[in-house]
Amino acid sequence: MQNLPYRLKALRRQQRLSLDQLAQRSGLTKSYLSKLERGVSEPSISTVLKLAEAYGIGISELMGIGEEGGDSVSVVRRHERTPLDRPDRDASYRYEAVAGKRLVKSMNPFIIHPPRENQAAPDSFPHSGEEFMLVLKGSVSITVGGRTFDLETGDSIYFDSELPHKLRTISPDDAEVLVVATRDDAVI
Repeated sequence: MQNLPYRLKALRRQQRLSLDQLAQRSGLTKSYLSKLERGVSEPSISTVLKLAEAYGIGISELMGIGEEGGDSVSVVRRHERTPLDRPDRDASYRYEAVAGKRLVKSMNPFIIHPPRENQAAPDSFPHSGEEFMLVLKGSVSITVGGRTFDLETGDSIYFDSELPHKLRTISPDDAEVLVVATRDDAVI
């Protein structure tokens, strides 16, 4: 994500948007967008989703990852996963893109490593679309729309992403969760 600030500024200029206009489209503040473009702040996955939606592009294109041409089959080996985590907050959520090579897609799968209850992390991630989660390793507690569910390895949950949701690791070992997110109104 080293080049992300330059990429964000270039995308905004390509679309001939002011910071005010992008703030209105994305629901983010003008000052926060400016910090992202200057590299002062790193975006959360929720912010990345909002920006991709505001620009009408996929997350991979926003992040500048993937292969040009959008092949109809995309294979990502475990060692090729693109980290989408925030280097400034090692206690926060960690993400890995598992379909980053494909630029145009209607769902966005990634692996998430949720923090523990005592680690600093955003409270919720509401965004448009739907979300499916499958616990690959460990145990997690997820709160969706005020209801809390404890999930073990092999358990899954499917919900409307507009509901506020928060995920935490509750097992002694770190948890790993496959997340597949979609948006109602645009390709991710």
